[in-house]
Amino acid sequence: MVPQTRDSDILILGAGGAGLFAALHAHQAAPELGITVAVKGLLGKCGCTRMVQGGYNVALAAEDSVERHFMDTIEGGKWLPDQELAWKLVTLAIERVHELENELGCFFDRNPDGTVHQKAFAGQSFDRTVHKGDLTGIEIMNRLAEQVWARRIQRLEEHRAVELIKTSGGDAIAGVLFIDMRTGDYVFVRARAVLLATGGGPTMYRYHTPSGDKTCDGLAMALRAGLALRDMEMVQFHPTGLLAGAHTRMTGTVLEEGLRGAGGFLLGGNKERFMPSHDPKAERATRDVVSRAMFTEMRKGNTTPHGGLYISMAHLGPERVRREFKGMVERCADCGFDLAGALVEVVPTAHYMMGGVEFAPDCTTALPGLFVAGEDSGGVHGANRLGGNGVANSTVFGAVAGDRMAAWVRNQRFRQPDGPAIDAAIARCERPFGTRAGDLEVLRERLFDTMWERVGILRNASGLAQGLAELDALDAELERTGVGDTTRVFNLSWHDWLNLQSLVAVSRAITQAAAARQESRGAHYREDFPHTGSLETSAYTSIRADGTVAMKPVAFTRVRPGQSLLKHAA
Repeated sequence: MVPQTRDSDILILGAGGAGLFAALHAHQAAPELGITVAVKGLLGKCGCTRMVQGGYNVALAAEDSVERHFMDTIEGGKWLPDQELAWKLVTLAIERVHELENELGCFFDRNPDGTVHQKAFAGQSFDRTVHKGDLTGIEIMNRLAEQVWARRIQRLEEHRAVELIKTSGGDAIAGVLFIDMRTGDYVFVRARAVLLATGGGPTMYRYHTPSGDKTCDGLAMALRAGLALRDMEMVQFHPTGLLAGAHTRMTGTVLEEGLRGAGGFLLGGNKERFMPSHDPKAERATRDVVSRAMFTEMRKGNTTPHGGLYISMAHLGPERVRREFKGMVERCADCGFDLAGALVEVVPTAHYMMGGVEFAPDCTTALPGLFVAGEDSGGVHGANRLGGNGVANSTVFGAVAGDRMAAWVRNQRFRQPDGPAIDAAIARCERPFGTRAGDLEVLRERLFDTMWERVGILRNASGLAQGLAELDALDAELERTGVGDTTRVFNLSWHDWLNLQSLVAVSRAITQAAAARQESRGAHYREDFPHTGSLETSAYTSIRADGTVAMKPVAFTRVRPGQSLLKHAA
């Protein structure tokens, strides 16, 4: 089967904050270049950046500083972040937020004196989260999409990337193989530079926040291309996912961090607070601490009718809640809950993957020609991401990648792809058409159970070993399971099969990395190793497709454990 072919100087996989910022910066730096944004859905209408509610962390206030933001990020990440990446995040976030407002047209909430309003988010020592009500992502994505549409930037919408294709010698990337979901045809795009910015999305867990199109395709492709992933055991669970029953896909979607930052309470099924007994910061502790405390209460059986817990906001005043959290109030009302005046059922929900492709501060990877930004990358957040640092990460490193790719391709030529690798990738994708049809939904439910019960918020050696065995069995059964419908046009069963293949591969990497880290740190909690090891000897996991996990030492390039960049704390 011969795919259609086309060329693009720069090819960007993903159309979230990272992908669109990269496109705009590359175009601004070199408008003569051919730039293509390829996306699984529709540009501006899909992905996770659009779903961001809370906001964007940036040190703008006179009382705040980039050093303070940096220390919050390092300490929140339990000393696992790459410090050069974290420093780039906090320093360039200032440039990006001004660019969002002054050049791209975002309008964030203001104080009465006209300055940008910044609200409280858990785990931070200063209120530095810029926002547009509780619908910040929509504001950012609408403005980014408008600017992309206004420029000579090509779009490949409803094109699913299925393989990173290297040269025949394997020494560089040559392009990417896609499926045009509208026709079922294969398309190969040859590119001088490729940006991997598909987003992570831990949708292998029963309760999850990302959009349904997020199935870790980028990370699965990176593994198959021989790249190392770091920190894959670090999966963040957002404490407050809406729990509205199994009948609605609203279950698992986020009720934003600002609710707890504003003073919201978490209650057990007995309608009493429990967080003060778990952490001095109570509901404003970091996400990993709150999620573990919630899961512990749920294990005790102190639960709501749907098996979760409650969030209470009424004590803050219904009018204030309706005014400050309009989107959240409406979302809860759609599911029969009154957030402003009553109790809403919530559950910890898989939200973000701190792990991803190992990369340098200029967004380059070990594979020449391949760049990475956003949630596909690893190392920025370490063991725990602060709420509000996610969209900052995407926009900061998306812009860095765009600038770097525009400069890099000037001295590069198009490379010839490895033909047999394209054939092998097509054969892999065609496999379900030659196999007897089965029930993919049953396999998906098994994946949910395995990851939630064995590789979730609380972990131990026996559970991880059982989880890995279940994933191996699931992978084998998926290979024996086909799709009945051979029509290629928008064949959702086919794409569900491909989704599961990506999710199982990445789930295996999460499980293997979790087994290798025999301590508890940040989002990774081992019941059999409940203590954190020496911070001075901190190391991150680095895993490859064969399951080999290496522990690599963290380089303390700017500050060591026990020290601080803050003068008053030095």
